[in-house]
Amino acid sequence: MPLLIVVLGVLLLIFLITKLKLNTFVSLIITSFIVAFALGIPLTKIPTTITDGLGNQLGSLAIVFGMGSMIGKLVSDAGGGHRIAHTLINKFGRKRIQIAVILASFIIGLALFFEVGLVVLLPIIFIIARELEMPLMSLAIPMAATLNVMHGFIPPHPAPTAISAVFGANVGQVILLGIIVAIPTVIISGPVYNHFLHKLYPQVYKIQTENPRLGKIEEFDLDKTPKFGISVLTAMMPVILIGVSTLLEFGLPKHSLIHDIFSIIGNPDFAMMVSLVFAIYTMGVKQRIPMKKIGSTLENAIIQIAGMLFIIGGGGAFKQVLVSGGISDYISQMFSDLNMSPLLAAWLITALLRVSLGSSTVAALTGAGLVAPLMASAGVNPALMVLAVGAGSVFGGHVNDAGFWMVKEYFNLSLKETLTAWSPLTCVIGVVGLGAVMTLSLFI
Repeated sequence: MPLLIVVLGVLLLIFLITKLKLNTFVSLIITSFIVAFALGIPLTKIPTTITDGLGNQLGSLAIVFGMGSMIGKLVSDAGGGHRIAHTLINKFGRKRIQIAVILASFIIGLALFFEVGLVVLLPIIFIIARELEMPLMSLAIPMAATLNVMHGFIPPHPAPTAISAVFGANVGQVILLGIIVAIPTVIISGPVYNHFLHKLYPQVYKIQTENPRLGKIEEFDLDKTPKFGISVLTAMMPVILIGVSTLLEFGLPKHSLIHDIFSIIGNPDFAMMVSLVFAIYTMGVKQRIPMKKIGSTLENAIIQIAGMLFIIGGGGAFKQVLVSGGISDYISQMFSDLNMSPLLAAWLITALLRVSLGSSTVAALTGAGLVAPLMASAGVNPALMVLAVGAGSVFGGHVNDAGFWMVKEYFNLSLKETLTAWSPLTCVIGVVGLGAVMTLSLFI
């Protein structure tokens, strides 16, 4: 009976979002109330349960998510992303152009979320493809695959950051292990997948001299953009601070002053604050951009993510209802009886939710809430659980996913072409990501 309630709740959520076209946040809150009532949570406690779930989720995420968005917007608006992409492409040349695109997407993908990274990088990729007389898809596939992998696996992206809090995982460890998992996943879902898709479905590899979906492409004077080194350093600063301090903490004596110092530096909130101040200087003040314009950039960054913050909060509310209603313990017991790996169970549940709901963030939060007790009972590394859920959260993107429609429009594809080229790519990312996580679990 409890599992049937969850299934009906998810079906209701899908109906509200896909059929009634209701706002995702509103749909999550309505579903949370109905499912809470069905699970027998006392009426007087339902509002508190929902607000607790929403508050706890946003409380651990707002600073990292908000400041991460601001850093990405500063790098983008100052032309730092333009400089990174052009420099790498010029260094690597035509023969190794895919490697250059992957590296540029990897660096920019650390600072920018998938949709924003797509908007920033695609005009650059389009111009390069046109100059080299190459099909846009030859460069767009490795770019989008890399951005999607970063979005699913590496903090400060919303899903991995949020579920790190759910599992109590060390964010620095998630970043380090996430990069290890990301490398083979990007290689297989990028250049390897690109090679086979080109052979099996060559009609999508068209040389495009214009792309009406891109509109007027913003042109940067390369000489007036920030230098390559400082652009890369700014984009990667949060990852550097958190990652380095995590590594050093392992080798330092606990309860010592230097250990405490690096613990503070590696704290995600502190690292994001320092990185943002650094970005304001390198991408703003140093570029002689007026403070009023810098302030406007920061404000626009918050506006861009406001909707996502509400969705994440709604996902946290739904997760808390499932936990308080005993569903997490019920599913944990069920998978324990099946003797299934917690990593595989986490991936499977999240992947099913992702295919059903479309939103990778909502799927990740709900899946993490359901399998958290399973992780505790099995003694699995929390960082690996974050990555397993992350891999499931990008699996099977199709028509109920906003990213699917962005790819369709920006890549200038038909619906059939997008379903044939993009949806299988997200499946490859999910499966290869899971394989990399399972392999890594053998050594940790």
